[in-house]
Amino acid sequence: MSITSKNPRPSRRSANRRAQDDPSSRLTEVEPICRPQSLTEIAVDAIREEILTGRFEMGAALSENQLAAAFGISRTPIRDALSRLEQEGLVQVVAQTGTFVFTVDQQEFRDICDFRTTLEMTALRSCCERDGAQLAGDLDGIVEAMVAARAVGDTTAYLRQDTEFHAALFRNCGNRYLADAYQLIAAKMATLRHKLGGDEAHMAKSFDEHKAILAAVQAGDVDEALAILEGHVSRKEGSYWFIGTGSVDR
Repeated sequence: MSITSKNPRPSRRSANRRAQDDPSSRLTEVEPICRPQSLTEIAVDAIREEILTGRFEMGAALSENQLAAAFGISRTPIRDALSRLEQEGLVQVVAQTGTFVFTVDQQEFRDICDFRTTLEMTALRSCCERDGAQLAGDLDGIVEAMVAARAVGDTTAYLRQDTEFHAALFRNCGNRYLADAYQLIAAKMATLRHKLGGDEAHMAKSFDEHKAILAAVQAGDVDEALAILEGHVSRKEGSYWFIGTGSVDR
């Protein structure tokens, strides 16, 4: 006597057909949904951009009411945005006085330059030891964008690429602790770059040094690249020589 199963095993063909009919089987083809930015995130980006590009000058007072009116939103996301920018070091809150765009005195500037020099030189060495060709390719694209920006006199675009050049060292170094440490000063350095944007002598010197660093990395000459970088960023002989003029004093 034969026994017929009440639940016969499905054929491979029918299983495949069901898989094709199952919407979940096509989820890998669906584009991910991007979460829209909150009003606070939009305000953070907008205020940060105003600070980085110098439209909100260093030391300038920031009024929640005025910012809310300018951006057409309530004070709450503005207040939250200023709090976040304070954590980035771009905003300073003075009790019983108000909120201001950050400033630096000469001692703080020296400290930033020393910290930056240590981090960038360590990151550059790590990049070259890890994958110098990858770093060279990244920097080469950035320098090409610098050339294009200078060709049309777009200082803002050039300075964004300047920031990208130094950020590339931390993207490629393979050490997230170095990258996290750099974020402590990255926004301030971007702001200071824009403050110098009107000085053509500084811009030309900076551009030449970026090209020289790239050439040394491409040639595999780590010591030469490090020497040029140190001259580029250090407080003793770097491009930020303007600190001696007191132009960023409180």
